[in-house]
This record gives sequence, structure tokens and C-alpha cells, in this order.
Amino acid sequence: MYTVIRKHALKNALDHGKAILKAVMPKVIGEVPEAKDDIKGLVKKIKEVLEEVNKLGEKEILKELKSLAPELLVEEEEEQGLPDLKVKGKPVFRLAPFPSGAIHLGNTRGMIINDEYAKKYDGKLLLVIDDTIGSKAKPIVKEAYKLIPEALKWLKIKYDETIYKSDRLGLFYKHGRKLIEKDAAYVCECPSELIRDYRSKGIACTHRKQSVKENLAKWDKMLEGGYEAGGAVVRLKTDIKHKNPAFRDRVLFRISERRHERVGDKYHVWPMLEMSWAVDDMLLGVTHIIRGKELMIEGMMEEFIWDVLGYKDTPEIIHHGLFQVKGAKISKSKARKEVMSGEYTGWDDPRTWSVQSLKRRGFKPEAVREFILLLGLSKSEITVPVNNLYAINRRLIDSEAMRYFFVKDPVKLVVTDCPEMKVSIPLHHELDKTRSYVVEEGVNEFWIAGSDVKLIKEEGRVRLKDAMNIELKGVGDVVKAFYSKDQDEVYDIQKVQFVPKKGRRCQVLMPDGSYDKGLCEDYCKRVKKGDLIQFERYAFVKKEEAGKYIYTHN
Repeated sequence: MYTVIRKHALKNALDHGKAILKAVMPKVIGEVPEAKDDIKGLVKKIKEVLEEVNKLGEKEILKELKSLAPELLVEEEEEQGLPDLKVKGKPVFRLAPFPSGAIHLGNTRGMIINDEYAKKYDGKLLLVIDDTIGSKAKPIVKEAYKLIPEALKWLKIKYDETIYKSDRLGLFYKHGRKLIEKDAAYVCECPSELIRDYRSKGIACTHRKQSVKENLAKWDKMLEGGYEAGGAVVRLKTDIKHKNPAFRDRVLFRISERRHERVGDKYHVWPMLEMSWAVDDMLLGVTHIIRGKELMIEGMMEEFIWDVLGYKDTPEIIHHGLFQVKGAKISKSKARKEVMSGEYTGWDDPRTWSVQSLKRRGFKPEAVREFILLLGLSKSEITVPVNNLYAINRRLIDSEAMRYFFVKDPVKLVVTDCPEMKVSIPLHHELDKTRSYVVEEGVNEFWIAGSDVKLIKEEGRVRLKDAMNIELKGVGDVVKAFYSKDQDEVYDIQKVQFVPKKGRRCQVLMPDGSYDKGLCEDYCKRVKKGDLIQFERYAFVKKEEAGKYIYTHN
């Protein structure tokens, strides 16, 4: 455990000048999930290591990291767009989503990149549903079998074939037996706590010395149901002294008695993902594996297994860096939990940041693709503001979205001394379409946003957008003003959004699950369900039903 913590602390310190707990902790848990069982102890250990690492200079950190975990020091190559690949014949790419929920914005990176390369080289693209049993913390979600292809269709990702790992257990068992027969794997009956301690110290357990015959007998016993869950696992014989403890004798197969969403109770011995990948990537003829840099150890595992099994023409593994979206809280685990508990309304709840939620909010699939491709295939860890996605989508939808007025938390505005007139307001700045309102002579009532009351009070004189200039009389429960004698000044005066007296109550569902409530103009009754419009000086929104809209972006 110490070594795992230290390497991630060193990398974090190298990247950012100082290692911090909230950056190192997820990396450690991602590599050693069972560390979550003692979260207080883990925090204490990490803090102790951070104190040590943060006393080191950059040269010391770099030297130690090169020795301890060189895979974390992949040379960074910043390129614009996607670099060319080495291709012989017809390449084969694969998408490998685990069905623990809907695909979210972060997941789309690898999927879109694979699709782009398949199209570029006229290759084959496989959808390989990675539905091994998963873990208690990350179980399979039945709806995901529908949500995943639904999302890929919306993203315009075309795949040639769908393959389910849960249909291929026999193949994985066959290759597991081959590894045992080659004395490259063994059945381990050690308690997890003991083997964890052994691995961290580079000590081999007694089961590692079992004969091939003994291991095969225990393997058969596993398949026949002779062990309870946790009673035995199959481990790969890597270097027990490997500089990276996480690579020492990793698990290939384990026992689970949990019911599988697709094949029920048919199997109780399940491969780990890297075992299933090693087998399928060869048998399915995959030529290029494009995945996140956080899966480098899994790639090392595949290569180790291929070498043992004698595979020669192996796929090229290409890693890209992780990317985070500033302004978007993306977590499939949290989304799954909240959807299952009912706190979120479903997988298209905007808080999930799933592809379904982006579609619901009114994003264009072209915008998501462009947003992802601008990141290229950089191995750097990138943080991108969500406003970049908003800007791309805004460019794509701006010409089609009609404009309407909306005021949040409305406050009544009474304007006196008005002349009788007809106000024509553009539905779009580039189209010859307008909607009209009649201003009666004398007193007229309007609605303004509660946030604009302060502005009117400070300015004293403002313009009701596209209508008239007014001058403040007083502010109470109702804002009172009179029609300004000077109507010539338009561009240098502060503008205030308004809704005529006959407004329509409506609410806007926000990305954080809250609602903005207010009034929109009566013309909004003409907006059809599913139409994307702009509430001027507020945001682009999509109509879901009468009086209900969902926020797209500003």
C-alpha cells in the first residue's frame, strides 16, 4: 500500500509542485479498491506519505518516480487533432463499456476517438459490452444494455457488431486453463488481507509453489462450485518483486455468487476485465486498443498474457490522458446511486451528465464530437471548462433558436404616461419574423426579473428591451416608473428584460437539479414540445411541456 500511495504522491507533486490528499486518494482507491474498507486509516497513511514527498526537490521526485513507476512518466506528445496510426490491412477497433449505467460525457472521449479512426481507415468497429460480473460497489445495471446503444446512436457512432462478454465465459475458462497448464497462473486460497500484505512486501504465498496438477484440480473445483465466494482466486504469476506492487500476481478469475443481470446464476467464476480483454482482443482480431492512461497496468497485463500464450501479432495499445470538465460534476457511480434511490429523476436527469441528459437538454451530437476531438489524443491530463462545449453548441443552434422573453422571480412594474403604440420585437436577429405587443395609452403593467430591480434603482433610467425607455418613480412591492420623454437613446442605456402583463408561468430545470421559476411571454404557447429556443438575456432552453423547460446553456 505504501508504494502505491508514494508513486501517486510523487506524480502529483511532479505535476503540480505539491501533492495533495484529494488528488492522490482517488488514484490509490482506483488501484486498490479494498483500501476503502478503512478510509480513516487510508487518509492517515496518505498524509504521512505526502509529508515525506513534499519535502523532496523536483530532481529527487523525478529520479524516484523513474525507478518506482516509470509508466507514469509517459512522454507527452501534444498534437492537434488525431495523429496517424500504423495500419496494415483493415484495422479493427473496439468500444468496451461496462454496463454500470449510462455513458456520460467523460466516457465519450474514447468512443468518439475509436469511431473517428474506424471511419478514417475504413476499419471495423466492435461494441464489446464488458459485462463481467463487476463488483458490489460497481454492479451491472440492467437498463445500461439499452442506454449504451441508444447513446451511441445519438452520437452517430456506427459499430459493426455487438458482443457480450457474458456469452463468452467458456472461452475465458479455456484460456485460464492454458495459463495454468503453462505454470503461468495458480489458484490462491489466501485471505485477501494476507495476500495484500505479501504483495506489498514482495513475498510469494505458499500456493504459488503448487504444481500444475494441483492448480488444475483446484481450478476444476472452482468451476464445479467447490469454493464459496472469496474462497479462491486465480492469480497470474508475474514478477513477485516487480517494482510496481500493483503488478505483482494480479487476479485473473474470482468467484461471485451474485446474480448476473443477463445470464442469471449460470456462472459463478468470473474473469477480471484484463483477462477477458487479453482473450477477446486477440480472438476478435482487434488491431488497435485506444484507452485512458489510467489503464496502463491493464495493458501491461494483456501483453504479459499474450506473451505467455504465444500470441505474436498483438494489438497496438494507445493511451490518452484523463480529462476533467470544469463546471460539470461527472461520476457514473454517484449517478447510478442517485438514479437507483430515486433522488435523480432518471438517467436523463441533467445531474448525471449522461449522453441521454445532453440530448434532453438540447445539445447537438456534432457539438459533443467537436468538443472531444479538439482534445486530440494527448497523454496529458486535461481540464477543460464546460463553457467550451457550450460555445460549440451555441454556434450550432444559434441560427435555429427563436427568441422569447422570460423573467425569473418576477416583480410587477407599473409604467405611467405611456402613449398608445405597437411594439414589434424580432423573433430572431437574422430572420424577418417578429411578434407584436400593444401598449395602451396611460398606465401599463409589465413584469421584470427580481434581479433587475436593483439595476433600475441604481440607474434611474433604463430601457425595456426593444420597447421603450422608462424613468424610475419609486421601488416598493411594485416598481413604479413613467414613460421617458427621451426615447432616442437606445445603445448607451442599460436594458432590462420584461414580460407583458399577460405572462405565462413557467419553470426551467437547471443542470444542478434546481428550478428557476418565473414568467415567459404569452407567445411561448406557440413553441412546440422539443423546440429549442432562447430566453433572451437568460439562456437557451428546450421546451419539455407546457410551462416546463430545461436549461441548455447560456
